[in-house]
Amino acid sequence: MDQTRTAFVFPGGGVQYVGMGRDLCETYPQARAVFAEADDTLGFPLSRLCFEGPEDELLDIANSLPAIMTVSIAILRVLEANGLGSDSAGWVAGHSAGEITALVAAGMLDFVDGLRLMRTRSTLMREAGERRPGGMAAVIGVGDKDLEEICVKAQQETGEVVLISNYNAPGQLVLSGHEQALERALALAQEQGARRAVRLAVTIASHCALMESAAAGLRQWMENITFHPARIPLIANVTATPLRTPEEIRHELGIQLVSPVRWTESIEYLIRQGVDTFIEVGPKDVLNGLIKRTDRNVRRISVGDVASLESLLDDLNSPRGFEPMNG
Repeated sequence: MDQTRTAFVFPGGGVQYVGMGRDLCETYPQARAVFAEADDTLGFPLSRLCFEGPEDELLDIANSLPAIMTVSIAILRVLEANGLGSDSAGWVAGHSAGEITALVAAGMLDFVDGLRLMRTRSTLMREAGERRPGGMAAVIGVGDKDLEEICVKAQQETGEVVLISNYNAPGQLVLSGHEQALERALALAQEQGARRAVRLAVTIASHCALMESAAAGLRQWMENITFHPARIPLIANVTATPLRTPEEIRHELGIQLVSPVRWTESIEYLIRQGVDTFIEVGPKDVLNGLIKRTDRNVRRISVGDVASLESLLDDLNSPRGFEPMNG
């Protein structure tokens, strides 16, 4: 595998499901060790919550995000044991909360500190959502600039906050904000010809000003965390450019919760650097789909369970190896 042409990417929220990680633990000692460490660090059986539910507890953001991170790191540790760790890639990136998982992969945080950071971030988000409730919505089929103008109009009409919180892929955007402003923006988007404009099943308005108290709390909490220089560069959600130093990542995490996720720009940046293979490490394959919408010509591999993991390892160990893209 050509290291400089490969990026590992890690999912954020919304990809959890009851049963995730169970087959990994049954098959690989490296995965069992990660889940045992997570249970010990958090002080409750996160592994059982992942494997058995109940679903409503797993859906709690304070549980779901640490759970997704744990599954992702368990997969990564198995890959590392088989010669395909994050050091085999030239780059890493994580979508929203997945950025913390990417920090662990890049060597900027150890897993225990990363998991504590994820749990703290998630709890602060839940508390901020209770104090300043809002919502989120997906909009498909409206361009970035048009939707930005719609948000400005909706804010002017309602006096409330609504803006694009996730630039996920061309024509695939997410809004966050207050209820009234969000509903007005959705109505305007439909008038503009959106193919889809639907509310998401959340009461937390991520990546906008409603998360300011969570961002402030996280900045304070991070004063006791040690970050390390990156072994490989991490592409930041906020700027879509590489982070390498502890100072850079501390600043990034301190403003990420109130800043849009620039995922499209992040993928485009990596492609400009010559990346032609993206390996998604974590439950489901949501990032695979977003990357496909950004550039259909790059190779996309999702590794979320034993079957997909063994398929990737079989490709690597085949006589022809993992062939680079043509061109």
